[in-house]
Amino acid sequence: MSNPTIITCALTGAGDTVGRSPAVPVTPKQIADQAIDAANAGAAVVHIHVRDPATGAPSVEFELYAEVVERIRGASTDVIINLTSGPGSLFAPDGLRLQPAPGVNPPMTPQQRLDHILKLKPEICSLDVATLNFGRIAMVNLVSDLEFMGRTISDAGIKPEIEVFDLGHIRLAKHLLEIGVLKAPTFFQFCLGVSWGAPAQADVLQLMRSMLPSGALWSAFGISHDQFKIAAAACELGGHVRVGLEDNLYIAKGKLVGNNAELVEEAARIVMRHGSRPASPSEARKLLLGS
Repeated sequence: MSNPTIITCALTGAGDTVGRSPAVPVTPKQIADQAIDAANAGAAVVHIHVRDPATGAPSVEFELYAEVVERIRGASTDVIINLTSGPGSLFAPDGLRLQPAPGVNPPMTPQQRLDHILKLKPEICSLDVATLNFGRIAMVNLVSDLEFMGRTISDAGIKPEIEVFDLGHIRLAKHLLEIGVLKAPTFFQFCLGVSWGAPAQADVLQLMRSMLPSGALWSAFGISHDQFKIAAAACELGGHVRVGLEDNLYIAKGKLVGNNAELVEEAARIVMRHGSRPASPSEARKLLLGS
């Protein structure tokens, strides 16, 4: 690979992982501390959700986002901050209607999903260009909502990380690019192994890469035991990688990982075995943002 490889660390997510591993960070201090440690281990980007400090449940409280961001920006690291815009899109069936999914954030308008992002101005934020069965619940992102969110993010000077979970999502993202909602060069994150999205397989990853618009950068991750397999496959295909406790709780079969930094360290070893090296935040900025 001619360029260094960007490692993104997804720190905590919004899943029900807190009760399954003591390593999952919950409080703003824990999330920020693990972000800084991940950066020191080789992550150029940290992807951030927040949780209720008392219960560990997913949260969208602005004060929690603000504290995490302020702690990271106040530390001696220039890691790129990537805030989620995903909460507020999950629903569960209730007869003929979709209702808020239990245990997750309640439905939010597109504007509400962006409020913390527009106030805190990260360099990157996620944009789930995806509607799918997400296990037994549904992730719903209507085209009209994506048009609003994509334009609002771009107008604010923030780079969208386009998260796609299946082939049709890439087609939709390319449509949004063609009509000017998204701007080139785009940055895609392939999310593999989620029930019921694209499987975490190297041939699937290769097909998804072949569908990208010209000049797009891309990264990929696999869920759980597929995390390191997909990291290696992404490196082989010239992409970037994502790891982190949002997606995987284990460092080896049956062995819980101690923190996000350990996952980043393993990703860095995979990157170097494939003839590259982890990108610094400044190198990642040049690749992603042209600055």
